[in-house]
Amino acid sequence: MLLNKLIEEINLNKNPKKAKILQRFFKTGKGQYGEGDIFLGITVPIQRKIAQKYYKEITLIELQKIIENKIHEFRMIALLILILKYEKEKDEKIKKEYFDFYLKNTKYINNWDLVDLSAPNIIGDYIIKRDRNVLYKLSLSKNLWEKRISIISTFSFIKNKEYQDTLKISETLLKDENDLIHKAVGWMLREVGKRIGEEYEEIFLKKHYKTMPRTMLRYSIERFDASKKEFYMKK
Repeated sequence: MLLNKLIEEINLNKNPKKAKILQRFFKTGKGQYGEGDIFLGITVPIQRKIAQKYYKEITLIELQKIIENKIHEFRMIALLILILKYEKEKDEKIKKEYFDFYLKNTKYINNWDLVDLSAPNIIGDYIIKRDRNVLYKLSLSKNLWEKRISIISTFSFIKNKEYQDTLKISETLLKDENDLIHKAVGWMLREVGKRIGEEYEEIFLKKHYKTMPRTMLRYSIERFDASKKEFYMKK
């Protein structure tokens, strides 16, 4: 019954006009990164309210049905619920169940907003004091979104003043051909500079700026002063 109520509430909040805008924004056309994704046009604040309302009682079995849905907002709400469950949970064994649930369902975490919202809050947070090999495995995946999960998850480490894994995974992804990976790596490198210190970001840049993709480089140096930007943009 609860699952049916959740589904009904999601559908009641659909906005066809906004859905058309989101379909274009998230590149859902043939051959694009979000090909075939379907939107209802529900804003993120509304999705958060729905997740807040249902997260306590929804089980992982029910959540599995939501995250497998072909509609984007269903998958986003499933992740928002999972984040709330994870953050409120004190039992480490149960937190591990949420972590495992996430990894089991990466094929449904298949757009950049889904990755960026969830990866640091669950994957990054869980392994911050644990073995981090899972990120290195994901960075070698053939799946675009698993590779993005690997680098975006390190945002949790950066917030904890740790940068080494971000730089190592950035090196693994350095020659990736996808623009969405270039942007993600550039963003995390920029966060290293912003939150820890530009000198740590420049450990990577001084080694790779001449060969790294231009989008990655531009994203990474956005906060630098004009003279430093000019230096790195020269090849």
